[in-house]
Amino acid sequence: MAVSALPPLALYLHFPWCVQKCPYCDFNSFTLNGPLQEQAYVEALRRDLAQQAPPLAGRPVVSLFLGGGTPSLFSPRVLGELFGFIRSHYAVAPDAEVTLEANPGTIERGRFAEYRDAGINRVSLGAQSFDAQILKRLGRIHGPDEIRIAAAELHAAGLSNFNLDLMFALPGQDIEGARSDVAAALSLSPAHLSHYQLTLEPGTVFAGRPPVLPADELAWSMQDDCHERLAAAGFAQYEVSAFAREGRQCTHNLNYWRFGDYVGAGAGAHGKLTHADPWRILRTQQPREPRRYLAAAGEGPATEALSPNALPFEFALNVLRLRSGFDPGLFTDRTGAAAEGFSPTLERLQARGLMEKSASGRWRPTATGYRFLNDAIEAFLPDR
Repeated sequence: MAVSALPPLALYLHFPWCVQKCPYCDFNSFTLNGPLQEQAYVEALRRDLAQQAPPLAGRPVVSLFLGGGTPSLFSPRVLGELFGFIRSHYAVAPDAEVTLEANPGTIERGRFAEYRDAGINRVSLGAQSFDAQILKRLGRIHGPDEIRIAAAELHAAGLSNFNLDLMFALPGQDIEGARSDVAAALSLSPAHLSHYQLTLEPGTVFAGRPPVLPADELAWSMQDDCHERLAAAGFAQYEVSAFAREGRQCTHNLNYWRFGDYVGAGAGAHGKLTHADPWRILRTQQPREPRRYLAAAGEGPATEALSPNALPFEFALNVLRLRSGFDPGLFTDRTGAAAEGFSPTLERLQARGLMEKSASGRWRPTATGYRFLNDAIEAFLPDR
């Protein structure tokens, strides 16, 4: 099968260390104790990426995403050298989106220009809130002023294509506080805004010692009110928690939600890769603990083939998040499976009022379907 028939390909690079672990965070991140193992970790990433590259020769890479943890703990110099290595092993598109996650409290003044020169063209800034007391409750190491300074530096560096992460339904927050956070975020002129509700994830500090959160009905009111304000400001909702100005949707995340392929490199990184002849989809996972990853990098990630029975659920888990919906033919294009394994469930959900089909044949959840999205997705589980 021709390379052009395979899904788009992206690269995800995971950087596992943070200055401080936030009590709500369930990501694969570790508090930095001692000096950052910058050079050793980047060398491990090189071995990892080189090992995974050969089967992907010729496939254009549409995006790179540096996530964490806190990738901005790593210097622009070593990241620039890493990008050069990646381009020597992968067919990175000239216009590829290259995103750096950054926390306002871990950026030295003036360094965004250096990250731009290293090859970064998009930044995702972990603001979370503009309320100083709430930031302390969330365990964040920055304050509101540092968010504003970081945004100003992004604009000054020509990196106006940046995202702000913003949470709502936070400990002690009322609807006026949620509105104030959105207004503060909009005043910084981001291109993209991720607006999502705080949830208590298993294994986190907050799960063990839950804070008092706003009641469900108040959380829904916050969400609806803030979404209306974002729409009025010119931010279109294109995914459950993602809002963007025209032309500023995140290419990397859209690739996930359209069931595209991605290489996962770094401690705990996951990947999804489609192979032809015979057609099969593999999930990959790297060792989670940084020391184990450093020792094993280059040996290849653990792999697991997706079973045909799992494909409808895996596909729905992603595409049902899209506000614009999807063409039913995308299921076959991305999974290699016949639409008969997917379409009947869509029709059952349509009968329940959770899905709708446009005149052009595109499917998407209804307003009720988005409110009960987990129910709609679970309908695709193999045992259903």
